[in-house]
Amino acid sequence: MEITLHSPLDMHLHVRQDAMLDLVAPLTAQHFAGAVIMPNLLPPVDTVERLHWYTSEVRRATSGYAFEPFMTLFFRDYSHEELLAARDHIIGIKLYPAGATTNSDAGVREVLAMDHVFGMMQELGIPLLVHGETHGFVMDREAEFCEVYRELATRYPRLRITMEHITTAKAVSLLDEFENLRATVTPHHLIITLDDVAGGLLNPHLFCKPIAKRPEDRQALLEASLKAHPKLMLGSDSAPHPRHAKEAPGCAAGVFTAPIILPMLAELFVRHGAEQNLQAFVSDNARRLYGVNPPATTVRLANDPMQIPASYGQVVPMWAGRSLSWSVKEVTC
Repeated sequence: MEITLHSPLDMHLHVRQDAMLDLVAPLTAQHFAGAVIMPNLLPPVDTVERLHWYTSEVRRATSGYAFEPFMTLFFRDYSHEELLAARDHIIGIKLYPAGATTNSDAGVREVLAMDHVFGMMQELGIPLLVHGETHGFVMDREAEFCEVYRELATRYPRLRITMEHITTAKAVSLLDEFENLRATVTPHHLIITLDDVAGGLLNPHLFCKPIAKRPEDRQALLEASLKAHPKLMLGSDSAPHPRHAKEAPGCAAGVFTAPIILPMLAELFVRHGAEQNLQAFVSDNARRLYGVNPPATTVRLANDPMQIPASYGQVVPMWAGRSLSWSVKEVTC
């Protein structure tokens, strides 16, 4: 059995910078025609000058591949002139609540106090991408933030808002409630629950933000994804950290999946008899919702097993050492 995918896209990706960028960016570019690149570096990508520098760095690291980086700016109090200068160079602006996840200390402390920026983004047609968590109890943070999504979607009906890496049934339900909301979901949140992270011995390589939730939340995500809900897209949130930062006190948040995303999803969708919807989930929905035209590539996956390496350089992937029943056999462009 084989599956052919056309121009797959990862609509939420971390590739970091410097040596880590050089290690992980090609692992995405080898399979994907494009990806939305997150801006939470140190310091964050929050000026046009720094945006141009980071764009050139990502292009350098992925040279030789048919790959388009779709860049983002880190949300702050921008002027109209700054937004106008950046508009043609970005796919959106990423909002992080301050301290919610990796390298987000410079994020927003009062989301609804930034009305003037949201208004300018709506006027200029710049999408808003949101890490949607409060600072409440860790299992409730996304569900609590859904009220912020409701407020934003109501106040700014023409502002296109992406709920990033959703993890709850409550967030799934919002997709059908507001025309201007869409969402990304990660492969790992379609597969694991909090029990996989901390139900036995702690597995640091499955620890991420937002944290994996309850079985009923996973089921809601899975059902929407298998049906290729028209407002839901693959966004891996693949987030590399060196082994010493994961297997340590103060474990860094992030699951690294970049090299195995498509085989993981092929295995999952075939198991549920939904392989006919994989193309929409990994490409078609994103192309329509964002109006992007990535390089024309074709990825052929086969029902042949692959063993996940123990590590890629200093980064340990999800399920290191395990086997997947599917593998990428050929990529053409």
